[in-house]
Amino acid sequence: ALGMDFHPAKPNIILPAGISFYTFTTLCYTIDMYEKRSQPVKSMLDFSLFVTFFPHLVAGPIVRPPQLVPQFETPHQATTKQMLDGLLLLTLGLFMKVVLADSMLAASADEVFSTPDMLPALDAWAGVLAFSGQIFFDFAGYSTCAIGVAMCLGFTLPQNFNYPYAAIGFSDFWRRWHITLSAWLRDYVYIPLGGNRHGRMRLYYSLMLTMLLGGLWHGANWTFVVWGGLHGFYLWIERFINERWEGSGDKSVKTGWRFFPYAFLTFMLANITWVFFRATTFGKAWDMLQSMFGMAGEARGMLTSMALIKIFVVTAGMVLAHWIMRNRQVLTVAYQLKWQTLGLVWAFMVLMLVWVQESGSSFIYFQF
Repeated sequence: ALGMDFHPAKPNIILPAGISFYTFTTLCYTIDMYEKRSQPVKSMLDFSLFVTFFPHLVAGPIVRPPQLVPQFETPHQATTKQMLDGLLLLTLGLFMKVVLADSMLAASADEVFSTPDMLPALDAWAGVLAFSGQIFFDFAGYSTCAIGVAMCLGFTLPQNFNYPYAAIGFSDFWRRWHITLSAWLRDYVYIPLGGNRHGRMRLYYSLMLTMLLGGLWHGANWTFVVWGGLHGFYLWIERFINERWEGSGDKSVKTGWRFFPYAFLTFMLANITWVFFRATTFGKAWDMLQSMFGMAGEARGMLTSMALIKIFVVTAGMVLAHWIMRNRQVLTVAYQLKWQTLGLVWAFMVLMLVWVQESGSSFIYFQF
């Protein structure tokens, strides 16, 4: 009207930071109050702090009211031990994110999944393994940072990862991967759908629908739904086998190396699901699967020898470390070390963080 060339911004929806985990937290509070599972928070200020407590707000862990609210009832001041433990966990989390996920693995994973060409099996598997390690070090790194920061303030947050690549079977995997999300889906989706209380078919239905919804939560893309569906299918197969061979027992508590092949098989099957999680289209996911199983024909390699060495050394070390640590805790092991050894390890992580300094990428789970 005034003769000015004005182009208003498109009215895109702006989502607040942490909207997904904020929703999880407020939902579990509302449902728990309705079901009378826990006591109401005494003040609006405590409720606001429970929901927006900054270490866990953006990407978890997903905290239940009884886990955090009682800690607000008395003034908190971190002890020297809590401060040191928290700083150690914070350093470890940043090391996992900046050094291992971003510096060692991210570039190779992005290169493999962004190419439109078919790849040799070695390069395809290397790219998938790189992403498998990247997403663990990225997300477990954030959770470790969050727990460490909260500990520096005198608060305790629940554990969110427990060496998932040492899982024996997919029931065990989901007891170890994103533990607070798994527990949330179990308590607020799987059990209300019927769980295992209404026969085998209802159990299978509840299991699959829960995993499909868990996949859809990660993004409005059918590849995420397939990722959840594959995990649901794996859980179906595992449940079927356990029903046929009831004497097989729960191997999740075993630590002997004779059980390591089961863990390695679980890890390799999980890698197939990561293809759909990382690929943006079904076409790319299918190309990757064909390449991984040698159906790409005369494809030309794209990863350098140094990149391949980094990927296989880091992922092999990750799987072995998970197996060795599968029934242990980082802080417990740290206290068992001599102070000189712990000091050298801690100093190495700090120096690597200072040396790398090339990570500008956000945490992967910030987008979900």
